[in-house]
Amino acid sequence: MRKSGSIKRRTRAGKRRPNRPWQLQTAKAQFSELFRRARSEGPQWVTRQDKEAVVVLPAEEFERLQARSRQPQNLVEFFARSPLARAGVDLERAGDYGRAIEL
Repeated sequence: MRKSGSIKRRTRAGKRRPNRPWQLQTAKAQFSELFRRARSEGPQWVTRQDKEAVVVLPAEEFERLQARSRQPQNLVEFFARSPLARAGVDLERAGDYGRAIEL
């Protein structure tokens, strides 16, 4: 069995995670320290039975991630939410009937 504390792990995006994730029992017993480290060092991984379970992260980071997930789901919704949607831009075009050419 490998010690999880000595393994350098990477996320799917390739960013390095902390070398030592918190075991659930330790995280519960030392929650104040877990909280402090999440605020000062960034996301903290908490595992149960050597499997990743949850990540504790600062509220600001969570809000940033939530804002990303609220992005429009399609192009029509994207343009409808745009600040330019109410700018009064005239998008009407004059009819183009082609030009007369001699054959």
